[in-house]
Amino acid sequence: MRFPTIRRCPGEGDGKKELAPPFRNPFVHDLRFTPLEKAKIALMTVTLFPIRLFLAAFMMLLAWPFAFIASVGRDDMVVEPQSLWRKFVDVALRTIMRVMWFAGGFHWMTVKGRQALPAEAPILTLGPHSSYFDAIPVTMTMSSIVMKAESKDIPVWGSCRFKILWLTLCQLHNEFIIEFLPVYTPSEEERNNPALFAHNVRRLMAKALDIPITDYSFEDCQLAMAEGQLRLPVDTCLLEFAKLVRRLGLKPQNVEKVLQEFGNRARKMEGEKLGLEDFAHYLDVPVSDMLRDIFSLFNEQADNMIDIREYVIALSVVCRPAKTLETMKLAFKMFEAEEDGAVTGAELACILKTALGVAVLDVSRLFTAIDTEDAGKLTFDKFRSFAEQHPNFSEDYLSTDNTDRNGCPHQPNATPNSKPQTNGFCPDFSPRDNHHDTTTDGSVKKHN
Repeated sequence: MRFPTIRRCPGEGDGKKELAPPFRNPFVHDLRFTPLEKAKIALMTVTLFPIRLFLAAFMMLLAWPFAFIASVGRDDMVVEPQSLWRKFVDVALRTIMRVMWFAGGFHWMTVKGRQALPAEAPILTLGPHSSYFDAIPVTMTMSSIVMKAESKDIPVWGSCRFKILWLTLCQLHNEFIIEFLPVYTPSEEERNNPALFAHNVRRLMAKALDIPITDYSFEDCQLAMAEGQLRLPVDTCLLEFAKLVRRLGLKPQNVEKVLQEFGNRARKMEGEKLGLEDFAHYLDVPVSDMLRDIFSLFNEQADNMIDIREYVIALSVVCRPAKTLETMKLAFKMFEAEEDGAVTGAELACILKTALGVAVLDVSRLFTAIDTEDAGKLTFDKFRSFAEQHPNFSEDYLSTDNTDRNGCPHQPNATPNSKPQTNGFCPDFSPRDNHHDTTTDGSVKKHN
């Protein structure tokens, strides 16, 4: 698989804007520390960290009764004028929260620009939403938080947030910058097209942060972090594929049934390749720019022809990312020979590189390890038996190489024998039908 040479997203003017393909998984940040930094973290962990943690917890407990009192009798659905006693509670809460942030190493805050008055802009939008630091400007302004109802069920202390908290409290000082951008007033066109308005606001925020924008969602996060036996590499084309599938409405409701139907149809085609028009007919959708981008992902030979079996494999991974063996069973069914139900090494390479969303994949070590009889072919039963005995076979036996900009890029420091990097863990807390754009940077700037 490879990225399309051009990606399209809503923009100004004709409603389209060309973007260069992403080179990194936006859900992964690889922290690497020098020996000196590790020593500092170790020292702070046994000295300053427990003190700061105690103070932060104490201030949170102290703030709770004030927050509870302020919420008594308040209607969540009605905007009420703030009474004098609630203003006093706000001051008390601001003081408590400021002491808590100071104890956590945020000794001073740098503020750029001016926060608009409520009459000018009653809504304050924060970005990039990459940590719990959004709470700092919220507690400084005492703004009421607006979010989707399902967010109230998000776990407060996930495994990633213990880690962020620990590293933050192990710093002597944490720099924090809040930047208020000018009020953005939507044009008439943007009033009639909320998606265009949202894109343009996001574009201005990304420009201020000096970072790229991305249309990946929490659903894509779950794909990237799924703990199946084929864990996706850091740089995978499947995130791009998943986004396009979602936009085109190609993700089936009855996943198992549709995938089996696709698999049966693909097997009957016996490797026959399809052009763009035939591909559109196969999926029963019209030809569009996004369909062309999906087609480009599988057009590796640049001959304007694709193997539909690769599309089915990629769709299986996107729809059920943790079910590695189910995807492999479907893939073997489409590729296996009629006489012996086996696949060759080249066919296994095609299956696995599609399932991982990479352009280059060396499967020779894996194939040799499974094919102990040196038959030159593998059945699914042999593959499954090996996978059950070696649950980490993708890390232990597969290796990827770098590719050029037209392929699926890999880490610049990777070596031909390096293992594909896994992506850790992402909790499954987002609703199925709600998608949220994210930015790819961890810098701490906040915007109006």
